[in-house]
Amino acid sequence: MIDINRLQKTSGIIGNTEAIQEVLEMIVQVGPVDITVLITGESGTGKEKVAKAIHKSSKRTHEPLIIVNCGAIPEGIIESELFGHKKGAFTGAGDDRKGYFEAANKGTVFLDEIGETPLETQVKLLRVLENGEFIHVGDSKTLYTDVRIIAATNKNLESLVKKGDFRQDLYYRLKTVSIHVPALRQRVEDLSLFVERFALEFTRTNDIVYRGFMPEAIRLMKQYNWPGNVRELKNFVESILVLEKGERVTSEMVERKLRPSLDTALQNPHLPVLVDQSPERVENELILRQLFLLRQDVELIRKIMNEQARGNDTLHYINESVQDVPVTMEIDSQADTLIRPDAIGDMTLEDLEKEAIKRTLKFFNKNRRAAARSLGMSERTLYRKINDYGLERKIKRKYEKQSQEDKK
Repeated sequence: MIDINRLQKTSGIIGNTEAIQEVLEMIVQVGPVDITVLITGESGTGKEKVAKAIHKSSKRTHEPLIIVNCGAIPEGIIESELFGHKKGAFTGAGDDRKGYFEAANKGTVFLDEIGETPLETQVKLLRVLENGEFIHVGDSKTLYTDVRIIAATNKNLESLVKKGDFRQDLYYRLKTVSIHVPALRQRVEDLSLFVERFALEFTRTNDIVYRGFMPEAIRLMKQYNWPGNVRELKNFVESILVLEKGERVTSEMVERKLRPSLDTALQNPHLPVLVDQSPERVENELILRQLFLLRQDVELIRKIMNEQARGNDTLHYINESVQDVPVTMEIDSQADTLIRPDAIGDMTLEDLEKEAIKRTLKFFNKNRRAAARSLGMSERTLYRKINDYGLERKIKRKYEKQSQEDKK
């Protein structure tokens, strides 16, 4: 059995979060088994490192690993690169040439960006996967190779299959086992480990003094969504170390370096932006704001219906009602552009109710009658909830005393 800690050291895969530990466990399980693996994940997450780790963990570890970037090979020559060609097969083919599959016999072929492969080539890839058979371009003789195929993509292959841009039979053959590499923003706890590794490697190689990153600088970097993932982070660390000439990196330096990305993000609300709060706090703020707005809408509709029943002017009442609605939360109007949808759901309804009561009491300067009216509940219910949530210890005694008087 392969040791995960040892695998992590030899492969260079960084991270202690649960998400990356699951990836390492998958590598340990599938590495020794001669089976096709499909690695998915956004660009820059480290899919190639995972492929290399699988190869090192396999029985083919002493045989060649050939890495092929399918997206970087022109469509006209990709079959020649993969399967080889005969002399004179096309203009410029002056000699016979082995392809990657033939050269990697007994070893592993890593097909990166497999989603970029032309449909005509996909047919021949399927044949290699099924039977190990291939034919040189310009020849008719069937050849055989014994290779393990690992593929990777940053695209949704299932969507490509539905569009007819990727063969369904090849897709199901490739995804015998799938390993998803999480984006950096989904494991920001690992960011400091990446920063330290990249900084040490870069400064040692280039003989640059390294004085480290201030904790505030790391915290600020964790609030950025890193659309380019680990690759972008690596480039950022190397760049800031060069520009700051060996000085200890501060939060001001980080903000100055990230500013162009921040300005672009502000112009396009769909891009990640730098915020002065943690992502979890921003998400909670949005949920609470929506609950307040929903409650206000329901209250407003109820009042409008009552006014209509009495024959009063509805439009006039709406304007007055909107002005009377208390603003109980201070939230940036752009907060909804900062939300990570995958993180929604961490709070329970009780957590939200507790926070809503606490904020409303604070807004009305602990006037419980006004708070209860604003929250749409009776004072008795508010007292009970304050007691249940432990918001104010004095309320408990007051509520008990009132209950005893009621019983009398």
